[in-house]
Amino acid sequence: MQVPILVLAAVFLLISVMQVGNFRLQIWHVMLFGAIAVLVFGQISLLESVRAVNLDVILFLFGMFIIGKALEESGYLVHLSGRLFKGSKSADGFLLVLIFSAGLASALLMNDTIAVIGTPLVLLLSSRRRIPPKPLLLALAFSITIGSVMSPVGNPQNLLIAVNGQIDNPFAVFLGFLFIPTIINLFLLFFLIRLYFRGSFSAFDYADQDVQVKDNSLSGLCKVSLCLVVILVALKISLVYLSPGLDFKLTYISLVAAAPILLFSGRRIEMVRG
Repeated sequence: MQVPILVLAAVFLLISVMQVGNFRLQIWHVMLFGAIAVLVFGQISLLESVRAVNLDVILFLFGMFIIGKALEESGYLVHLSGRLFKGSKSADGFLLVLIFSAGLASALLMNDTIAVIGTPLVLLLSSRRRIPPKPLLLALAFSITIGSVMSPVGNPQNLLIAVNGQIDNPFAVFLGFLFIPTIINLFLLFFLIRLYFRGSFSAFDYADQDVQVKDNSLSGLCKVSLCLVVILVALKISLVYLSPGLDFKLTYISLVAAAPILLFSGRRIEMVRG
């Protein structure tokens, strides 16, 4: 029992410092070293380690990251954000839109996806709206964490619970218990950001800029993928009531939604590599 605890402590320590001498560590480096350590010390067998990997979560993340990468590379994400923030003529309105759009998007596309594609977008918005990046990045980090709570596909932890917890209608169950607390906490986040960063929004600049997409073909496929996510989520909820025997895995939502990009985009290899 002592070895796993020591390995876990070392993993947390390395993640917090992210550097050993002149060698800069990535989180996946640290996690890989930790996994190898418990294998070397015989705390888990190779076969058990393979069984410990949940393919449903891996495949779901793969599909969602494909969509996220395509949204970023096509320029459709920046274009969409321009339209989304167009009516935000005050700092408060801008921050509210950022928090709630990121929070609700994470519930649909998983918080990992929104973290990956949202960070460069928030840095771009920071420079355009003359707001320091720190409060906006914190707003993004907290909003996607909070927003992901109310959906079975909002984060990998929820997905594990939904897949292994024998929940008949995970979307309805998660929303039924967690929608109102999530909305309350998103509002609390808004007030806390405004409280702790009172002076950061004084130079807010309202400047509408219509940004055109960079790749119309890939952008069109992104629209199809996003529509498929919404349709498949609605279908899964409906099937529980209309025809339980025709239910399908949550993982299929991600893979089917990513399929148009993987099948029809000439940049599919670039998206997978990214």
